[in-house]
Amino acid sequence: MPLAIGLFAVGVLAIVVVFALFLAGHSDLPVALNVAATYLPAIGLGLGIIAVIRKSRQKKS
Repeated sequence: MPLAIGLFAVGVLAIVVVFALFLAGHSDLPVALNVAATYLPAIGLGLGIIAVIRKSRQKKS
């Protein structure tokens, strides 16, 4: 779960940076920043959902 939260937080931070740079007039952003803003929140959210499901199933047993 901490990994999921970390990835999601870094991804949201990357989204904020992309918007800030766009508002500052930059249009050609680095590929790594675009990839981080695109995929890290989704990966973090997916891992978080998987962690919650696994934890809930362990408590039932």
